[in-house]
Amino acid sequence: MASLEQHGSSGFSDSDSSAGSPGRPQSRNAATYTPDPPRRSGLGSHFFTHPSRTSILSPSGGLLLDPVPGLVSATSRADNNNLHDSGLHDVATMWKTSGTLPSFSRGFDMFMAPMYPESSESSSKDHDAFFVPSYLSESTYVHKLEAAHRSKLQARREAVKQHNQEMATGLARSQTGLRMYPTSVGTRPHTGLERPGWPKLEDDLTPLPSRWNPGDSWGSIEFLEAGRSLKFIGPRSHQDRDHEAAAVRADYPMPAECGIFYYEVQVLYGKRDDTTIAVGFATKAATMSRPVGWEGETWGYHGDDGRCFAGQSSGRAFGPTFSTGDVVGCGVNFRDHTAFFTKNGVKIGVAFHDVTRTKLFPAISLKKPGEHIMVNFGQAPFVYDIDDMMREQRSKVQNEIEKTDISRLEPGMSETDLIQALVLQFLQHDGYVETARAFAEDIKLQKEALNLDPNVTVDGVNIEDDEDANNRQKIRKAILEGDIDRALKYTQAYYPPVFEENEDVHFKLCCRKFIEMVRKTAQLRSAVDTKMSNGHGPGSSSVSQDMDVDLNGGDNMTWNENSNMDADTQDVQFELLKLEQEMLSYGQSLGAKYASDPRISVTKALGEIWALVAYANPLMEKNVSYLLDKKGRGAVAEELNSAILASLGKSSQASIEKLYAQTSVLLEDLGADGSAGAFVSVQDVVDSIKAGPRL
Repeated sequence: MASLEQHGSSGFSDSDSSAGSPGRPQSRNAATYTPDPPRRSGLGSHFFTHPSRTSILSPSGGLLLDPVPGLVSATSRADNNNLHDSGLHDVATMWKTSGTLPSFSRGFDMFMAPMYPESSESSSKDHDAFFVPSYLSESTYVHKLEAAHRSKLQARREAVKQHNQEMATGLARSQTGLRMYPTSVGTRPHTGLERPGWPKLEDDLTPLPSRWNPGDSWGSIEFLEAGRSLKFIGPRSHQDRDHEAAAVRADYPMPAECGIFYYEVQVLYGKRDDTTIAVGFATKAATMSRPVGWEGETWGYHGDDGRCFAGQSSGRAFGPTFSTGDVVGCGVNFRDHTAFFTKNGVKIGVAFHDVTRTKLFPAISLKKPGEHIMVNFGQAPFVYDIDDMMREQRSKVQNEIEKTDISRLEPGMSETDLIQALVLQFLQHDGYVETARAFAEDIKLQKEALNLDPNVTVDGVNIEDDEDANNRQKIRKAILEGDIDRALKYTQAYYPPVFEENEDVHFKLCCRKFIEMVRKTAQLRSAVDTKMSNGHGPGSSSVSQDMDVDLNGGDNMTWNENSNMDADTQDVQFELLKLEQEMLSYGQSLGAKYASDPRISVTKALGEIWALVAYANPLMEKNVSYLLDKKGRGAVAEELNSAILASLGKSSQASIEKLYAQTSVLLEDLGADGSAGAFVSVQDVVDSIKAGPRL
């Protein structure tokens, strides 16, 4: 392969790249060497412009590409010291003008896309924006989409942050893509950037339709407003004139898991009494060269005659015509497999019954030049009150559920007894022994109060003194109080195999210990600063600013004492110094212990907790303060409790947790095809329960 020293960054000979600009002095190299015209091995000009290939070369073999913004010459400045200033100016000017690759150069998209999507406004708005149509705000499926989207953005931010950190610190090799590649110019390496791979949504989660798909349309359509607006510009060729219309599908199918999907189209322009726009839906296999509804596996409502068509050119009378200014809505009810249409906020009625159970895409067709539409997939409020229709459907399903006879599900136990048994078992399972006893006593008192026969003895619930439950409660209490050392001690004493069998739990507990040490240090430091700022010391400077700590193991500390400082303040500050030393020492030992651990989760967790040390008061820093939240104690306690139960051969979940999880999974399965399960969720029932008064 020819080297870059011989051919420059573009791969052409020196004759193509070295010549100066007209009217400017050439470089010394160019003055002593006059190149011959480039020879193309006898190939004629037709070779570069043959109609059988899409060429980026002119008849003479020159590049037809516009200059690419941000691209620089591969020849280093050090190698161009012998060039005249004018030559350098030419090189800089060559790439100065912004431009783009031709539209057919799809293969270069990954190189031309912004390196950091979050720094690009258009990229952020077009691709990172997530919207929830109002009528789907309670949809379980949309909640999953939203959670997946948040996870994707969080992962993207972390990837960009890590990438920038590696660039700033000059790392040559990294996991996310910085590697050193040799070049053909000299022996010096240059840094090559591999683009981080952005995470995608889960494979089984289909995003909601959000725009029309330019790659899934017939010609003669102009895409505007980021794909939400379409304009028919007329046939561009005689071949296009042979087709009866130009149709387009949305970017994603309508998810049946939503139960109902609805969208609206506003006609911005159409000929009066002759608007040949068709609104509807289609399968992926349907052809887009005819009006929606005429082609097989398409369904459409036509504006010129108000008829609806289902896969054939002969339709039936359905509703009024529509034209400029009208808003036409199209909806599919996957529960009863019907499709309906609206006009200007009024429901026309059901147009199609027994709609196919395959994936359906919103679709629209335009036929006459100038026809112009704008679609709303839920990014803005709808004209039609689709929210009310969704509430009606949910209410119907809820009524069906309430009518179900459950008397035979658990013989001999009433609904009240079942609920009380579930709550009591949960308290015992999680180690709340004393609370379980109090709850059992309360149940007995209620039954005695309702008993009208004094001769009948009311049996209570006997809560046995469970040693394991007491031990687990001690461990839980220690964690919730932030005393991780005590929790570790109890766990090792009562359940030695737990940490050996659950290394992840042990690691999380150790991380929590470091977090609690940081929390205690930050609280004490804040107290010292407050006391000093109140007249007991020199301002509010942090102790950490008076201490130099070598994170590699050696501690070199200097202490600026103040003569006005009282003995109590000095004692607190020395205690703070001791805590900081212990915190850093433990953090270093924890990092050294897991330094060679290949798990990404471990590396990420260590990076997060070490970030706490970078701030004088992490409790006040929004980026890291969530790590110090006491809620984190509960999560660790629950995970350790589950691990202990599993080691004892008991279920790691309480009965009520199993019941919740099982019901949620069953509803998701029932709603996968848009049936009744898509209109209700366990969380909706929980949210509808009014909280009782706090004791």
